[in-house]
Amino acid sequence: MLIAGFPAGAWGTNCYLVAPAAGEECVIIDPGHQAAQGVEEALAKHRLKPVAVILTHGHLDHVASVVPVCGAHDVPAWIHPEDRFMMSDPEKALGRSVGRQLMGELTVGEPDDVKELTDGGVLELAGMEFSVAHAPGHTKGSVTFRMPEQADVPPVFFSGDLLFAGSIGRTDLPGGDSAEILRSLARVCLPLEDSTVVLSGHGPQTTIGHERATNPFLRQVAAGLGDGTPTAAPRRGM
Repeated sequence: MLIAGFPAGAWGTNCYLVAPAAGEECVIIDPGHQAAQGVEEALAKHRLKPVAVILTHGHLDHVASVVPVCGAHDVPAWIHPEDRFMMSDPEKALGRSVGRQLMGELTVGEPDDVKELTDGGVLELAGMEFSVAHAPGHTKGSVTFRMPEQADVPPVFFSGDLLFAGSIGRTDLPGGDSAEILRSLARVCLPLEDSTVVLSGHGPQTTIGHERATNPFLRQVAAGLGDGTPTAAPRRGM
Protein backbone atom coordinates (compact mmCIF):
# COMPACT_ATOMS: atom_id res chain seq x y z
CA MET A 1 0.00 0.00 0.00
CA LEU A 2 1.13 3.53 -0.78
CA ILE A 3 0.28 6.47 1.49
CA ALA A 4 1.71 9.84 0.50
CA GLY A 5 1.00 12.63 2.96
CA PHE A 6 2.01 16.25 3.29
CA PRO A 7 1.07 19.24 5.51
CA ALA A 8 -0.66 22.07 3.65
CA GLY A 9 -1.62 25.67 4.24
CA ALA A 10 -1.53 27.99 7.19
CA TRP A 11 -2.64 25.29 9.65
CA GLY A 12 -0.33 22.52 8.43
CA THR A 13 -3.29 20.26 7.72
CA ASN A 14 -2.26 16.77 6.65
CA CYS A 15 -3.53 15.75 3.21
CA TYR A 16 -3.15 12.07 2.27
CA LEU A 17 -3.17 10.19 -1.02
CA VAL A 18 -3.83 6.46 -0.57
CA ALA A 19 -3.38 3.79 -3.24
CA PRO A 20 -2.72 0.05 -3.46
CA ALA A 21 0.63 0.91 -5.10
CA ALA A 22 2.34 3.48 -7.31
CA GLY A 23 0.83 3.80 -10.76
CA GLU A 24 -2.69 2.86 -9.65
CA GLU A 25 -5.93 4.57 -8.67
CA CYS A 26 -5.97 6.51 -5.42
CA VAL A 27 -8.18 8.24 -2.86
CA ILE A 28 -7.41 11.76 -1.59
CA ILE A 29 -8.16 12.54 2.05
CA ASP A 30 -8.69 16.13 3.26
CA PRO A 31 -7.32 18.41 0.52
CA GLY A 32 -7.42 21.56 2.62
CA HIS A 33 -6.08 25.10 2.52
CA GLN A 34 -3.49 25.51 -0.27
CA ALA A 35 -3.34 21.74 -0.86
CA ALA A 36 -4.12 21.62 -4.59
CA GLN A 37 -0.54 22.04 -5.81
CA GLY A 38 0.76 19.44 -3.37
CA VAL A 39 -1.91 17.01 -4.53
CA GLU A 40 -0.91 17.45 -8.18
CA GLU A 41 2.77 17.00 -7.35
CA ALA A 42 2.08 13.78 -5.41
CA LEU A 43 -0.14 12.44 -8.19
CA ALA A 44 2.58 13.05 -10.75
CA LYS A 45 5.37 11.67 -8.57
CA HIS A 46 3.58 8.39 -7.88
CA ARG A 47 1.68 8.20 -11.22
CA LEU A 48 -1.69 8.04 -9.47
CA LYS A 49 -5.23 8.50 -10.78
CA PRO A 50 -7.71 9.82 -8.19
CA VAL A 51 -11.19 8.28 -8.01
CA ALA A 52 -12.58 10.17 -4.99
CA VAL A 53 -11.96 12.72 -2.27
CA ILE A 54 -13.04 11.71 1.24
CA LEU A 55 -13.30 14.22 4.09
CA THR A 56 -12.94 13.72 7.83
CA HIS A 57 -14.93 16.90 8.52
CA GLY A 58 -15.95 20.20 7.00
CA HIS A 59 -13.58 22.83 8.44
CA LEU A 60 -11.86 25.02 5.85
CA ASP A 61 -8.40 23.77 6.67
CA HIS A 62 -9.55 20.31 5.51
CA VAL A 63 -11.84 21.15 2.57
CA ALA A 64 -10.63 24.42 1.03
CA SER A 65 -9.13 22.69 -2.03
CA VAL A 66 -11.97 20.23 -2.60
CA VAL A 67 -13.55 22.17 -5.48
CA PRO A 68 -10.36 22.57 -7.57
CA VAL A 69 -9.14 19.02 -6.87
CA CYS A 70 -12.49 17.38 -7.66
CA GLY A 71 -12.99 19.62 -10.68
CA ALA A 72 -9.56 18.91 -12.14
CA HIS A 73 -10.10 15.15 -11.99
CA ASP A 74 -13.91 14.86 -12.25
CA VAL A 75 -14.25 12.89 -9.02
CA PRO A 76 -16.83 13.03 -6.20
CA ALA A 77 -16.30 14.25 -2.65
CA TRP A 78 -17.62 12.29 0.32
CA ILE A 79 -18.59 14.10 3.55
CA HIS A 80 -20.90 13.48 6.51
CA PRO A 81 -24.27 15.22 6.03
CA GLU A 82 -23.96 17.19 9.28
CA ASP A 83 -20.81 18.92 7.97
CA ARG A 84 -21.84 19.35 4.36
CA PHE A 85 -23.01 22.95 4.86
CA MET A 86 -19.48 23.96 5.83
CA MET A 87 -18.22 23.70 2.27
CA SER A 88 -20.54 26.53 1.22
CA ASP A 89 -20.76 28.45 4.51
CA PRO A 90 -17.41 28.34 6.35
CA GLU A 91 -18.22 31.50 8.29
CA LYS A 92 -21.13 29.73 9.98
CA ALA A 93 -18.91 26.72 10.67
CA LEU A 94 -16.01 28.66 12.21
CA GLY A 95 -17.71 31.60 13.83
CA ARG A 96 -17.94 35.08 12.37
CA SER A 97 -14.55 36.38 13.53
CA VAL A 98 -12.53 33.46 12.13
CA GLY A 99 -14.65 33.07 9.01
CA ARG A 100 -14.44 36.71 7.97
CA GLN A 101 -10.63 36.68 8.16
CA LEU A 102 -10.53 33.94 5.52
CA MET A 103 -13.41 34.70 3.18
CA GLY A 104 -11.49 37.23 1.09
CA GLU A 105 -8.83 34.75 0.00
CA LEU A 106 -10.92 31.66 -0.65
CA THR A 107 -13.52 30.53 -3.13
CA VAL A 108 -16.00 28.35 -1.29
CA GLY A 109 -18.70 26.00 -2.48
CA GLU A 110 -19.40 22.37 -3.27
CA PRO A 111 -17.87 20.32 -6.07
CA ASP A 112 -20.26 19.07 -8.75
CA ASP A 113 -20.66 15.63 -7.15
CA VAL A 114 -21.08 15.32 -3.37
CA LYS A 115 -21.88 12.03 -1.67
CA GLU A 116 -22.77 11.59 1.99
CA LEU A 117 -21.04 9.31 4.49
CA THR A 118 -22.88 7.14 7.00
CA ASP A 119 -21.72 5.75 10.33
CA GLY A 120 -20.63 2.15 9.98
CA GLY A 121 -20.47 2.33 6.20
CA VAL A 122 -17.67 0.86 4.14
CA LEU A 123 -16.33 2.72 1.11
CA GLU A 124 -14.86 0.50 -1.59
CA LEU A 125 -12.66 2.82 -3.61
CA ALA A 126 -9.60 2.17 -5.81
CA GLY A 127 -9.58 -1.47 -4.75
CA MET A 128 -9.40 -0.54 -1.05
CA GLU A 129 -11.81 -0.53 1.87
CA PHE A 130 -12.36 2.41 4.23
CA SER A 131 -14.60 1.79 7.25
CA VAL A 132 -16.42 4.94 8.31
CA ALA A 133 -17.10 5.84 11.95
CA HIS A 134 -19.05 8.93 12.92
CA ALA A 135 -17.00 10.63 15.65
CA PRO A 136 -18.62 13.95 16.65
CA GLY A 137 -17.12 16.36 19.16
CA HIS A 138 -14.73 18.43 17.06
CA THR A 139 -17.62 19.03 14.65
CA LYS A 140 -21.07 17.46 14.47
CA GLY A 141 -20.15 15.58 11.31
CA SER A 142 -16.60 14.48 12.09
CA VAL A 143 -15.75 10.98 10.89
CA THR A 144 -12.76 8.67 10.85
CA PHE A 145 -11.62 6.18 8.22
CA ARG A 146 -10.07 2.82 9.10
CA MET A 147 -8.30 0.45 6.73
CA PRO A 148 -7.87 -3.21 7.75
CA GLU A 149 -4.58 -5.00 8.21
CA GLN A 150 -3.14 -6.12 4.89
CA ALA A 151 -0.37 -8.71 4.64
CA ASP A 152 2.54 -7.13 6.53
CA VAL A 153 0.85 -3.71 6.79
CA PRO A 154 -0.84 -2.96 10.15
CA PRO A 155 -4.30 -1.39 10.29
CA VAL A 156 -4.35 2.31 9.38
CA PHE A 157 -6.64 4.85 11.04
CA PHE A 158 -7.23 8.31 9.55
CA SER A 159 -8.41 10.15 12.64
CA GLY A 160 -8.98 13.64 11.25
CA ASP A 161 -9.16 16.08 14.16
CA LEU A 162 -10.51 13.53 16.62
CA LEU A 163 -7.14 12.22 17.80
CA PHE A 164 -3.62 13.65 17.48
CA ALA A 165 -0.26 12.46 18.77
CA GLY A 166 -0.54 13.49 22.41
CA SER A 167 -3.77 15.45 22.11
CA ILE A 168 -7.22 15.81 20.50
CA GLY A 169 -9.10 18.35 18.39
CA ARG A 170 -10.44 21.61 19.77
CA THR A 171 -14.07 21.82 20.79
CA ASP A 172 -14.62 25.58 21.11
CA LEU A 173 -15.82 26.27 17.55
CA PRO A 174 -19.50 25.99 16.50
CA GLY A 175 -20.62 22.37 16.72
CA GLY A 176 -17.84 21.37 19.10
CA ASP A 177 -18.62 19.53 22.31
CA SER A 178 -16.00 18.50 24.87
CA ALA A 179 -18.06 15.72 26.44
CA GLU A 180 -19.03 14.38 23.02
CA ILE A 181 -15.45 14.18 21.77
CA LEU A 182 -14.53 12.12 24.83
CA ARG A 183 -17.38 9.74 24.07
CA SER A 184 -16.17 9.47 20.48
CA LEU A 185 -12.66 8.69 21.68
CA ALA A 186 -14.02 5.93 23.90
CA ARG A 187 -16.29 4.45 21.24
CA VAL A 188 -14.09 4.80 18.15
CA CYS A 189 -10.46 4.76 19.33
CA LEU A 190 -10.24 2.60 22.44
CA PRO A 191 -11.39 -0.64 20.71
CA LEU A 192 -8.66 -0.39 18.06
CA GLU A 193 -5.61 -2.65 18.16
CA ASP A 194 -2.45 -1.18 19.67
CA SER A 195 -0.62 -1.75 16.37
CA THR A 196 -3.03 0.52 14.48
CA VAL A 197 -1.17 3.38 12.78
CA VAL A 198 -2.83 6.74 13.42
CA LEU A 199 -2.60 9.32 10.63
CA SER A 200 -4.22 12.47 11.96
CA GLY A 201 -5.31 15.81 10.58
CA HIS A 202 -2.36 17.64 12.10
CA GLY A 203 1.06 16.61 13.36
CA PRO A 204 3.08 13.38 13.19
CA GLN A 205 1.87 9.83 12.90
CA THR A 206 1.51 7.69 15.99
CA THR A 207 -0.08 4.40 17.05
CA ILE A 208 -3.10 3.57 19.14
CA GLY A 209 -0.87 1.69 21.58
CA HIS A 210 1.34 4.73 22.13
CA GLU A 211 -1.65 7.02 22.56
CA ARG A 212 -3.37 4.57 24.89
CA ALA A 213 -0.30 4.69 27.13
CA THR A 214 0.57 8.39 26.92
CA ASN A 215 -2.30 10.52 25.59
CA PRO A 216 -4.04 12.19 28.58
CA PHE A 217 -7.42 12.15 26.83
CA LEU A 218 -7.36 8.45 25.95
CA ARG A 219 -6.13 7.71 29.47
CA GLN A 220 -9.05 9.73 30.80
CA VAL A 221 -11.69 7.82 28.83
CA ALA A 222 -9.99 4.48 29.49
CA ALA A 223 -10.34 5.23 33.20
CA GLY A 224 -14.08 5.65 32.72
CA LEU A 225 -14.07 9.44 32.92
CA GLY A 226 -15.20 10.08 29.35
CA ASP A 227 -18.55 11.76 30.05
CA GLY A 228 -17.26 15.03 31.48
CA THR A 229 -14.78 17.81 30.79
CA PRO A 230 -11.32 16.96 29.40
CA THR A 231 -8.68 17.01 32.12
CA ALA A 232 -6.08 18.57 29.78
CA ALA A 233 -6.21 21.33 27.17
CA PRO A 234 -6.97 20.12 23.61
CA ARG A 235 -4.65 21.01 20.74
CA ARG A 236 -5.52 24.48 19.44
CA GLY A 237 -5.81 23.95 15.69
CA MET A 238 -8.83 24.76 13.52
